[in-house]
Amino acid sequence: MKVCIAEKPSVARDLAEILGARTRRDGYIEGNGYCVTWVYGHLCSLKDPEDYNPNWKYWKLEDLPIIPQQFGIKLRGDEGAIKQFKIIERLISEAEEVINCGDAGQEGELIQRWVLLKAKCKVPVKRLWISSLTEEAIKEGFSKLKDAKEFDNLFAAGNSRAVGDWVLGINGTRLYTRKYGKEKMTLSVGRVQTPTLAMIVQRQKEINAFKSEEYWELKTIYRETEFLCQIDRLKSQEKADKGLAYLKHKPFEVTSFEQKEGKEGNPRLYDLTSLQVDGNKRYGYSAEETLNLTQSLYEKKLVTYPRVDTTYLSEDLHPRIPGIMHGLRDYKRFTEDLLSKPIPKLKSVFDDKKITDHHAIIPTGIAPSGISPDEQRIYDLITRRFIAVFYPECKVSNTTVLGKVDQLVFKVTGKQIIEKGWRIVYEDLKAKEEPKSKGEAKGKEDEEKILPIFQEGESGPHEPLIHKGKTTPPKPYTEATLLRAMETAGKMVENEEMREVMKENGIGRPSTRASIIETLFKRKYIEKKKKNIFATETGMNLIDTIKNDLLKSPELTGQWEYKLRQIERGTYEAQAFKDELFKMVREITDEVIFG
Repeated sequence: MKVCIAEKPSVARDLAEILGARTRRDGYIEGNGYCVTWVYGHLCSLKDPEDYNPNWKYWKLEDLPIIPQQFGIKLRGDEGAIKQFKIIERLISEAEEVINCGDAGQEGELIQRWVLLKAKCKVPVKRLWISSLTEEAIKEGFSKLKDAKEFDNLFAAGNSRAVGDWVLGINGTRLYTRKYGKEKMTLSVGRVQTPTLAMIVQRQKEINAFKSEEYWELKTIYRETEFLCQIDRLKSQEKADKGLAYLKHKPFEVTSFEQKEGKEGNPRLYDLTSLQVDGNKRYGYSAEETLNLTQSLYEKKLVTYPRVDTTYLSEDLHPRIPGIMHGLRDYKRFTEDLLSKPIPKLKSVFDDKKITDHHAIIPTGIAPSGISPDEQRIYDLITRRFIAVFYPECKVSNTTVLGKVDQLVFKVTGKQIIEKGWRIVYEDLKAKEEPKSKGEAKGKEDEEKILPIFQEGESGPHEPLIHKGKTTPPKPYTEATLLRAMETAGKMVENEEMREVMKENGIGRPSTRASIIETLFKRKYIEKKKKNIFATETGMNLIDTIKNDLLKSPELTGQWEYKLRQIERGTYEAQAFKDELFKMVREITDEVIFG
């Protein structure tokens, strides 16, 4: 008998149907030589401090740092979890082979391995590794089962992450709560949570400290076109008035007229973070809401695996693209033209070297039915993006006009879309924001600013004017910009190629960032006003209390993340990562207690 362990009952039912196991039992489905059972998410977790030493139940500074010699796992305490584990344990003891059918990612591997360890599994283990839950993908996956040992490094990375979070969370929270917590207030500290909060607090302080200043700019209108004077902003009305007087009664002369044809590169396919960013920008969904909606679409076989950090497809998917497009019947108006000729094998889309656990999120080609309006919106984003990457680039004309009034230089720029290319896919989408291309994002009004044809050397009267403005404070984070900041360890990067490079050092993983943000909300360290995120007084006080910069550093957390990825690849030892973290926790503990 072969025992398959899925991550939830709904997935187990799909697997059982395809394997020919159709007899329902208590906690599993049986038939055709298979028993298909399931876990309920995290059945096991790392042991609590008091499981190692009863005295560690109490929060005492003298016990810190708490670092068990050997970390152990324990079963979740609720009745349902205990019952299901006993069923899994019995099935494993009777099995000739176990097939790990957990979610094909680091967290999915960790969940399953802990259960197998707790159940003392001694039989050979195979791994089902699939990127979608369609019948075709499941059948192919079972025909190409992998040896579980191939995923030992993935488990080592997930286990190291869990141990690191436990050690820093348990010790950091107890340390700062006992040393600085007033009354019964808990000061929660975490490996990813604290630097994320620190970024929000830093932005909040910049906003609070900002003092708005008035400024004046010189402009002039020539041939119904507004030009801006290329000098520093003026600090007083008096200087502006002098400038205006200087401009009057002198002619405007065009010194340069340049039109350049350019291209706006297609947007990239979605990884989870970029989908969460667009979900927030367009529809105001939180990162967690977008993840949950995408996970639901995945379980309904409509899109591929969502917890991914790449924007590329594997090269072997290229022949399947036309088949997927044929299935997108509601998007025939876009796909018909693409399918009339061969789909190009673009390096910006297909690249095996850029694939990690999975490829980018794309539709499976199965037509959706009966999905919620929210699911439909996310499905629509994924599908349009999938189609858009295969469209021609958008061709634009960039116009720059320079002029002068005596010694003062003036400039205006305009942009005209010549061939819409991939933008056609988004024309009928009522969006709150245009999709970002590879180039610099600009407002719609800039893109549609069509300038008259000017001749170099032409001259004539103009209407100078003064524009009075105020400097604006830094913008607060939204979930979209916070996700981007987490992805690049606090460095705001617009360029997509650079973001791709910096993902290795991001804070957290795509699958965990949403829960980190939600945790900060639940602990009332941050709050949301409209779409903007602000640090609360409690959040500000916590970061001010933590004097150690290492705990608050997005860069350091990003470096840890990079090392976890190296563990996954087998190029860094898990024990070295843990030893480094343990050393840092001991130093921080001594610094806070004795400093």
